[in-house]
Amino acid sequence: MTQDVPMTQNARTHEVWVLGATGRIGRAVAKRLTARGITPVLVGRDRERLRRAGADLGQGDDGKIVVAGTAQHIAAEIMRDRPLVVVNTLGDYAGTATLIARACMPGGHYVDMAADLSALPRLLAVESDATAAGSTLVTGAGFGVLATEALVAKLCEGRPTPSRVRVDALASVATEAGVVGAFAASTVDVLTTGGRQYRDGRQVGARLGANPQRLTLPDGQTVKSAGVPSGELLAAQRASGAPSVTVTSALAPASPVVRAALPVLGALLSVPALRRLAVRRVARIPVKAAPRPRQHSWGHAVITWPDGTRREGWLRADDGMDFTADVATETAVRLARGEARPGAFTPAAAFGPGLATAAGGEFVLD
Repeated sequence: MTQDVPMTQNARTHEVWVLGATGRIGRAVAKRLTARGITPVLVGRDRERLRRAGADLGQGDDGKIVVAGTAQHIAAEIMRDRPLVVVNTLGDYAGTATLIARACMPGGHYVDMAADLSALPRLLAVESDATAAGSTLVTGAGFGVLATEALVAKLCEGRPTPSRVRVDALASVATEAGVVGAFAASTVDVLTTGGRQYRDGRQVGARLGANPQRLTLPDGQTVKSAGVPSGELLAAQRASGAPSVTVTSALAPASPVVRAALPVLGALLSVPALRRLAVRRVARIPVKAAPRPRQHSWGHAVITWPDGTRREGWLRADDGMDFTADVATETAVRLARGEARPGAFTPAAAFGPGLATAAGGEFVLD
């Protein structure tokens, strides 16, 4: 029988916990950690599903699981059992990330896959507390954030501060049958946040779905994208220091009619009761299995300097969800090895742009 371990106060362990271990990303991260010689502790709300997930990993009777139904319960378990690294794949990072990251302190490390402008600033605001506690917190460790952040950091290496940056997040993802689930909160928060950009060094509002692009990819395929309030915006500005930054995403609605309706929908969903209802409804929307729409996922950046110099580059990855699992795993392994200084970071800020290639990406630079 799989072991349900009672929680007692003790010294910091060497364990790596995967929260949401029965979800798509959680399963993928746990599998990759196992392949790299780390036996993850699986954390979730359903004991039987956790046991089956452990069996699929070959953990046998000694595999450790933690059954916890809420983020608050998980945080309490972390504070009692003191794992070395916690990988948060729960979703709703605006609500879960800071709570769980603080539970890792002092001395424990944390990583999540947040990619929205609600969650990233909250986690990064814990910087001073994390530094004082000797903990490293990494947010945005997935295709979302790293694919463009690493590219901006790479293009800006050894150069002065640019004047303008545009990044485009062009994920291509195969869907598996199921429901929207953990991605519901982030989907709704995109609508309620509205469009964003940096102008004169300040983050300001913009029309959601603005700045539509039709991009020809290095492999010859084409993709449409438009402006969204994604974490790539914040990460690109921090990586470059540019006063003017914009971001588009292939996940943004391409239809002009839909884009025109987005501001009204966002205003409605900003009402807390309507937001909660929308998150519950979206989470239950069924998703059909489908192959990824394009062969590769791409991060794209165009950077302009005050003297008129312009550089363009791409980061190629395969399936965006697979790349996300690879990034989260690589980050967790490096945190377990103590390879980052204490503080709160986006992934390339913590480990440099080479994190993207270590996770299987490839730079295509001009």
